[in-house]
Amino acid sequence: MPEADLALLRDAAEEAGRIALHYFQNDPEVRDKGDGQGPVTEADLAVNAMLERDLRAARPDYGWLSEETDDTTARLTATRVFVIDPIDGTRAFIEGSANFSNALAIVDHGQVIAGVVQMPAKQRQYAAARGWGAVLNDAPISVTDTGRATGADILATRPNMKPDLWPGGLPDVTRHFRSSLAYRLSLVGSGRFDGMVTLRNAWEWDIAAGALIVTEAGGRATDRTGAPLRFNNPHPQTAGVLAAGAGVHADLLARL
Repeated sequence: MPEADLALLRDAAEEAGRIALHYFQNDPEVRDKGDGQGPVTEADLAVNAMLERDLRAARPDYGWLSEETDDTTARLTATRVFVIDPIDGTRAFIEGSANFSNALAIVDHGQVIAGVVQMPAKQRQYAAARGWGAVLNDAPISVTDTGRATGADILATRPNMKPDLWPGGLPDVTRHFRSSLAYRLSLVGSGRFDGMVTLRNAWEWDIAAGALIVTEAGGRATDRTGAPLRFNNPHPQTAGVLAAGAGVHADLLARL
């Protein structure tokens, strides 16, 4: 049942947060992964090691996909798969910003059935299970009911709002930014912002948990073309993400 998997993820996310905070603002060792993949810290690796050990021991028949574990094709034959980002927003973590998260999800036949986004430095836990709803620290959350993009508060990087990317007209929105994609999606799910856009291809581990939080909070989460998000792909990326309440999502999609 999704609820049992969610309980497993919530406990694991709490422990992930404790490990991350041990290194946070404590001069963690950092190296560059090369090939444009960005930095990784000893905290990322420590969190990943704990999650891979404990989650795989609890569900040995589940596949495994994590940013910090070498990928194999074994997960493609598994019915259910863990999709994990040990620390999403590593650059924010290195800079000492609280806007990093631990993102944990379980995917069943391409669909996320349980997801948790832990914000250790903010003492927040966003969680959702399919058909169960979404919560922030156990309080139910929902997306905003804003009906159109004009005047909306949207999370996006500056390059995503270049006029040439919006053939239907650049929306007149107030742009905001947070480092972690998982956190951006969770903020939309909790109604703090009206929507989020990322037009570049997105890694599954960055968005799986947050996408479920948005949809279980009453919103829509699709790729940049409006197609449903599917996970555990052979190449684990999606064609961007567009997430918002129904009205804002439709307006943004029409402009794209």
